Amino acid sequence: MLNFDPAQYLSVEQGAADLADPIDEAIGREFDKGLRNIAFWGVGGVAFLNMPAARLLQTSSPFPTYVDMGAEAILTDNVNVGPGTLVVFTSVSGTTKEAITALEYAKKKGFRILTLVGTPDTPLAKLADISFYNRCADPTSSENFYLQTLFVALSILSRTTQFPQYQRVVAELKTLPKLLVGVKEQFEPRAAAFAAEIRDEQHHIIIGSGNAWYEAWYYAMCILEEMQWIWTRPVHASDFFHGTLELLEADTSIWILKGEDATRPLAERVERFASTVSKKVRVFDSRDFDLPGLSPDVRALVSPIVFAAAFERLSSHIEKARGHDLTIRRYYKKGNF
Repeated sequence: MLNFDPAQYLSVEQGAADLADPIDEAIGREFDKGLRNIAFWGVGGVAFLNMPAARLLQTSSPFPTYVDMGAEAILTDNVNVGPGTLVVFTSVSGTTKEAITALEYAKKKGFRILTLVGTPDTPLAKLADISFYNRCADPTSSENFYLQTLFVALSILSRTTQFPQYQRVVAELKTLPKLLVGVKEQFEPRAAAFAAEIRDEQHHIIIGSGNAWYEAWYYAMCILEEMQWIWTRPVHASDFFHGTLELLEADTSIWILKGEDATRPLAERVERFASTVSKKVRVFDSRDFDLPGLSPDVRALVSPIVFAAAFERLSSHIEKARGHDLTIRRYYKKGNF
């Protein structure tokens, strides 16, 4: 596979999977201390990687779960959170200035702080009450943080609802790293062909629903826009029919991420209509990937992780096809703004 080290990748993702039990133990201690709610305060693209976990809690548990942009929360506050809140931050570098500012603000308000970081001995690690470190970089971070925050959500779910399948679900998730290498192998030919197909296309609309929506959003903003300077519009499948459909013409590029959770019909509806207009409807379906050993309910949970693993292969091939290195930036981290 192009620019891919399976052993290194497996090491990172296995490191994330190995945190399942330590995370569960930490969450248990927080409940013992009187935990009353949880807040996911993301900053930048990594915030999207928290969202499937947050949404799972919001839809499946009565436990109060809040989501805020860290940079905005310190300006607006949120009366629902404070002492008794566990606030979660994720960061590859551990040095993002907006995240540090938000973390410092949360400490002043009496929050408990959990950080998940990809670099040790950084401000986000040192300032936290609980911090889990698993070395990762951009090509491996999505799966890493999707999985770790999912463990946080499942641990809370097991303590706040009837969830007897917790042990089985976690056991299956621990097998995911090796399966993700298989996802990459399965997707590699399509990634190479698709990168060549779209190398000169400069506008895309990316559709998703449910937990797959967050990967659609992430890939549009953090990869195609930031790393390739391609105009990209992420649109939730439920919003597509409230404006975006009027943009469709025969050559409009539509990517549709079809996951396996209860919202799949929303993406299928977009596919049915868009295919009657555009000749460039590109469907990516997590059901197409062989994931031996995963039950249907677990497959539904990991759709965004599967897409992240597959699309990393696409990123490598887009980089080659377009002659545009993924690390090149014009503005990002180059100025004080």
